Amino acid sequence: MFSIKKIVYGGGLLLAAAGLFGCVSMTQKTPYSAFKHTDGLVAFWDFSEESGMPKCSKGVGCYELTEYGNPIPVVEDGPWSGRSVQLNGSSYLSLPYEKTGALDLKDNQVTVLAWIKKESRQTGFVGGMWNEYQEGGKRQYGLFVSLPHYNGADQVCGHISKTGKPTPPFPYSIDYSASKQTVPLGQWCCVAFTYDGKYIRSYLDGVFEPREPELISHTKGFPGYPEGLVQSKNPYYYPDGMGSNGSDFTVGAVQLKSGMGNFFVGKIGGLAVFNRALDPDEIAKISKIRRD
Repeated sequence: MFSIKKIVYGGGLLLAAAGLFGCVSMTQKTPYSAFKHTDGLVAFWDFSEESGMPKCSKGVGCYELTEYGNPIPVVEDGPWSGRSVQLNGSSYLSLPYEKTGALDLKDNQVTVLAWIKKESRQTGFVGGMWNEYQEGGKRQYGLFVSLPHYNGADQVCGHISKTGKPTPPFPYSIDYSASKQTVPLGQWCCVAFTYDGKYIRSYLDGVFEPREPELISHTKGFPGYPEGLVQSKNPYYYPDGMGSNGSDFTVGAVQLKSGMGNFFVGKIGGLAVFNRALDPDEIAKISKIRRD
């Protein structure tokens, strides 16, 4: 059974239904007003629209995500509007690059937060501007869950690229943070990452946990790395900055050589993009709800 409780979030008073999930399940009228005045908000989707309708963001403008692949059901389960999109591994949402506007960030900072209920341990792309194939790669920024190749299995992964291409001398892009915590299956949680121009940091449910330096899998034997690369995955040191490389903004999948792939399987009930790196307190306030 749910119990209706009064909650305080970001200085505002809201009503929420609490009790069944790892995170709080809120009523239909819970808006993004809890953080809409946070500096740097570009877009927030609560996925409240009916199935088959474009998903319009709140923020500096309406960025309409259109569904591709199989029809995407909107289900009555979600932490913000009470609804979420149900992604089954063959569908995704997209906004063409020419319509990305302020989502095409050019100041070397970004924060992406999403509220998800993951239903598979496979690699899943949550949201961002990340194209791994066209013209050698148009990567910019992207939030993933589970990138096992370079020590990010079942973890929150924040990916950044300057050039849009793979990371020399490796065959893939290695430049992502990975949370120390693992992402649970079958319960709502908040996944997030920030990039401040120097470090990428990954968060789970508003909590940042650092990782000690470790040997990164699949890096031995490359030029300059005969014994492999040793580094910390959280925070991940990346001073190169972030490139504006021409990718579409996608939710639930990315463009690979074989076509769209890295499909997210599960529910996404909210997605926010900021044009700066939020500090840990801001991440915690947005990720969590305080009940009085």
